[in-house]
Amino acid sequence: MSDMDEDAVMTGTPLQVPEAPVMVTYDQPASSAPSSREFKDIQVKVHVRRPERDSWVYLGRALVSQEFMGQSSRVVVRSMSSGKVLVVFGEVSDLQAEKRGNFVVIGCIEGGSVVSWSLNALNNSETLRLLASVELACYRCSLAVIDPRTHSKIRRRIERTIKEDRRRRHRRRKDHDAMIDAFSRQHLDEDVESNS
Repeated sequence: MSDMDEDAVMTGTPLQVPEAPVMVTYDQPASSAPSSREFKDIQVKVHVRRPERDSWVYLGRALVSQEFMGQSSRVVVRSMSSGKVLVVFGEVSDLQAEKRGNFVVIGCIEGGSVVSWSLNALNNSETLRLLASVELACYRCSLAVIDPRTHSKIRRRIERTIKEDRRRRHRRRKDHDAMIDAFSRQHLDEDVESNS
């Protein structure tokens, strides 16, 4: 074996590594360093369904941003045309978010009734980012750690309220369709009798 094939460890000679100078600066505050908490705004189309309504109302295009305040954060949905805040979701919000295609549907409990928000993102990755940011902003971390039993009770109550609202909505729609069907049959019967 030639000397060229042996490395420094095998020959026993110490490895010479040039030392680069270490620069430490104390004049920049820690907050000016690039933050891992930076959130790129997500463009969405917003629909809302108010309590006791079965249809969605289109509110327009909006930007969803995540704002950090200390250890907690909140998700702000702001209209692109007016800049007006449409809705804010935070740790105090009683809500349940779920993904349906490119939509994130958020059922929010307000005073015993459910207001549903539908945020339509541009693609699947934006939808997943949106869902994750809503869930992270609205997850009651401190309560889950301090009192997991109360935390799970609250989550179950939210799920139960939203499920009951969905049942009532479906029942109303079914009753409405049955009423229209009965009304149309009644007119058909009257038309047949008047032609006889």
